[in-house]
Amino acid sequence: MRFSALKVLKEGLTGNKGWTPHWRDPEPKPEYDIVIIGGGGHGLATAFYLAKEHGLTNVAVLEKGYLGGGNVGRNTTIVRANYFLPGNSEFYSHSLKLWEGMEDELNYNVMHSQRGLINLFHSDGQRDAFARRGNAMINQGDDAVLLDREGVRKHLPYLDFDNGRFPIYGGLYHPRGGTARHDAVAWGYARGASDRGVDLIQNCEVTGIDIEGGKVRGVQTSRGAIRAKKVGIVVAGRSGQVAAMAGMRLPIESHVLQAFVTEGLKPVIDHVISFGMGHFYISQSDKGGLVFGGDLDFYASYAARGNLPMVEHVMEAGMTLMPMIGRARVLRSWGGIMDMTADGSPIIDKTGVDGLYIDCGWCYGGFKAVPGSGFSFAHLIAQDRHHAPAAGFRLDRFRTGHGLLDEEGTGSQHNLH
Repeated sequence: MRFSALKVLKEGLTGNKGWTPHWRDPEPKPEYDIVIIGGGGHGLATAFYLAKEHGLTNVAVLEKGYLGGGNVGRNTTIVRANYFLPGNSEFYSHSLKLWEGMEDELNYNVMHSQRGLINLFHSDGQRDAFARRGNAMINQGDDAVLLDREGVRKHLPYLDFDNGRFPIYGGLYHPRGGTARHDAVAWGYARGASDRGVDLIQNCEVTGIDIEGGKVRGVQTSRGAIRAKKVGIVVAGRSGQVAAMAGMRLPIESHVLQAFVTEGLKPVIDHVISFGMGHFYISQSDKGGLVFGGDLDFYASYAARGNLPMVEHVMEAGMTLMPMIGRARVLRSWGGIMDMTADGSPIIDKTGVDGLYIDCGWCYGGFKAVPGSGFSFAHLIAQDRHHAPAAGFRLDRFRTGHGLLDEEGTGSQHNLH
């Protein structure tokens, strides 16, 4: 089924009774060529690109709950490509290009809104750092505009420009950055993969990984054993737990990242805004709610909820940046489980087990990386060689110390990422 304006109009006039399920709900087969563990955005995108780009359709995606029920449906929806270091910048640039063609490719409205993203700076040193980052982005073919104080005021007149501690000096404007509808991204990739023959198996928890003679043979699940020639692990904050089934200890920790949404308000915030002196970022959804977040909770946890001190920290940052936010009522909050690496960059690589692959460690960047991660992971699984934009995301960098992709310059300190 393809979407069209005529189809939407017809269904609206006939009680919406003609819609069919967006994807098939098959029983698991006893054997597949490829099994993808994890039915979130990255896993579904991987399955889609395996089918579309490589013609591999004897593929199953195994999800312990429902498709899109994890981080991909619970995040602040930001899409951007304003990374700096070689290794990261090429990857996110590639991912943004995939975002820009996603709706046509999937024939699905993911509500991708390139409303622009502005990173504020509050000192001469920050200005210099953002000028350098912007020049690097432009040299790579991406977009960046360095705004002075009045340039920021033109876009964001409601900010507190004269805060005594954190006066606003200017900002780095990334016009192609923006937001997208998170759950629609999962649904679009799910439908696209299913239409190409991929089996999407919900309520199917993986309980073990079968390995014989150093080679993966399949997985054990709550719905029985499934044999497979290749297995890909892409389960976000649960990566350490699933990898342990294969006898692996990954160089990651799982932390909770909280986010918040307010009541619906009239349109006021046209852009995505990032506060330079506190880890705070905010945008406004199409329904009017202010969507914002901050730092992760600095202790390891698998609980999809956060602590009250971090709630206070995020609210303080929001009030410092824009005092008007204090008049909005927070409706709800949630916590996503982040798999954090020591250098703040992800892992897309083969493991020491033949036929077993890993895609994890996305830290704060999981949602914006969905198409790029899926494309690169599918390339790796299908061809057993790295896709160029993701070539730096090697697992062995943590063993050798070579090629650590330290985007923030904070070194191997996971708690600072």
